[in-house]
Amino acid sequence: MKPDLTVNYMGLSLKNPIIASSSPLTGNLESLLELQNSGVAAVVLPSLFEEQVEHVEIELANLYDYQSNSHAESSGYFAEMDSYNTGPTRYLELIRQAKRTLAIPVIASLNGSTRGGWLRYAQSIEQSGADAIELNIYSIPCELEINAVDLETEYCKLVEELRSRISIPIAVKIGSCFTSIPSFVESLVDSGADALVLFNRYLAPDIDFETLSFKPVLELSQPSELRQTLRWIAILCDQIEASIAATGGIHSSDDTIKALLVGADVTMMASALLQKGPSLIREVLDKMEHWLINNEYSSVHQLQGSMSWNRCSNPDDLLRANYLRSLTSYTHIKRTS
Repeated sequence: MKPDLTVNYMGLSLKNPIIASSSPLTGNLESLLELQNSGVAAVVLPSLFEEQVEHVEIELANLYDYQSNSHAESSGYFAEMDSYNTGPTRYLELIRQAKRTLAIPVIASLNGSTRGGWLRYAQSIEQSGADAIELNIYSIPCELEINAVDLETEYCKLVEELRSRISIPIAVKIGSCFTSIPSFVESLVDSGADALVLFNRYLAPDIDFETLSFKPVLELSQPSELRQTLRWIAILCDQIEASIAATGGIHSSDDTIKALLVGADVTMMASALLQKGPSLIREVLDKMEHWLINNEYSSVHQLQGSMSWNRCSNPDDLLRANYLRSLTSYTHIKRTS
């Protein structure tokens, strides 16, 4: 008898715990269909960046102003900018097409830069039919007067205000660079977050020697990046009343199973799918099924959280003890080699 792979993610019933995370593969209908046919349980569309939308609107406004000055009567040929469709038209249409075509949940992703932008586009996303929204919050504090408390408070205020404006589930994707992750995550949940996505892979620039300028660099994730996520999900899963998604470093069935063991509700894949294609999903699901059967698990639910901080046999190894054991074991290997 096959094990039950179904899971629940922030109120969404999914056929298995694998979600295709935000990437170029989730940006068009053809590849979305391929992902669905390969067995993925849900998709996260690429992020809608507020800066990109604002750039388009500014360019259209400039065009409007230029043309309106070319002839005394030309202003009558243009719609008022307030009613002109200069918003994230393509993105919202992708949501609508995906909802019409796919049989799996469609999660939109929003990367805003201003409070008004977050609210405006989140409401448009909900109206276009998205099943949920993932907030990709990426704020880099540069001023000395901005402290950790102020920054975290702004994050929570944003979630709270969005929660009051939209009814679809809200997931918050955060990085790992917070002083107290448990406290911050609890505040986000109290503010209205239905799920946490751990962790965001913030892309840092490199230096171009030819131009002596900073240049963007995109590197795909590696399986080793998953370790930090495993630790924090294990610590958090029994302490917060929200779904948890593991992302960054999910490349195989082993990675997926590890994330589920520590308490993740779902796992998200992007880099591995870009490297190997959507067919990887079926391979991961097949191997996961075999592992569950061989280890006498009847369902994913039975597996989830069985190695959380509160339930594992060696909880100290999630904390400082792991640091000491790693150093001493490395020294022992060096001496004996």
